Amino acid sequence: MTTQNETDADAEQRPDDEPGSGVVVAFGRQLKLLRGRAGLDRTEFGKRVGYAAQSVASFEQGRRFPQPVFIDRADDVLDAGGVLKALKEEVARAQYPAFFRDAARLEAKAALNVYAVYAIPGLLQTAEYARAGFEMERPLLNDQVIEQGVSARLARQEIHDRRPAPLLSFVVEEAAMRRPIGGPAALYCQLEQVLLISHKRNVEIQVMPTDREDHAALGGPFTLIDTAKGQRIAYAEVQGDSLLYTGQAKVRELEARYGIIRSQALTPRESSEFIEKLLGER
Repeated sequence: MTTQNETDADAEQRPDDEPGSGVVVAFGRQLKLLRGRAGLDRTEFGKRVGYAAQSVASFEQGRRFPQPVFIDRADDVLDAGGVLKALKEEVARAQYPAFFRDAARLEAKAALNVYAVYAIPGLLQTAEYARAGFEMERPLLNDQVIEQGVSARLARQEIHDRRPAPLLSFVVEEAAMRRPIGGPAALYCQLEQVLLISHKRNVEIQVMPTDREDHAALGGPFTLIDTAKGQRIAYAEVQGDSLLYTGQAKVRELEARYGIIRSQALTPRESSEFIEKLLGER
């Protein structure tokens, strides 16, 4: 990810953490050592945490990302004293593509303003819709990477249940609401989910109609992130590359754009009615 301040900085190169490398392997080695110390074979340990022995082997060998619930159970069963739980956040971050990890870390503890162009935003996606998106990636992704991506995307949606509830605003292009990613049935379920989430008191979802003559953000999608420390940061990505803007000039420029497109889009109430109309057409 490239971080832009008042002047462009060189992109920091980071190796991708994938199953079989990095923090995933470190977690697996720690898990195996603790299981051995407890005198449990994989089958018995698996029974206690509710996972098959094959899954335990995959976690220990760094071939699969362990879910947060597994980490919590394993730490308790092995009386690890929080050693495994301490790795939970880093393991979760490692699931994301390298270009998105910093944004994911900030997003989890922030208020957000999201402008989406090509598809329904990840924070609103159903599992079926998300999976269809990963399956369309080119070059093709293998099944394990697809399922890892779906799991990581759904994990991000814990933000909806965070307390205190963060303020979340979305402006989504009409074309994204109509694009049948995953097929008509998947889109129908996806629109239902968008409508359901829009009823949350801390969430506002607005549709930008295709027939609008005035549009202040034709430069592409972006997200404004209000961090827990009171800093506003902007994030944008395209074709697997991303930028995290911290300089005030650029952030204010994108703030202005977002404010304008919110005024140009349908209101939240009008947007809900629009989505209900789309559902009625299917």
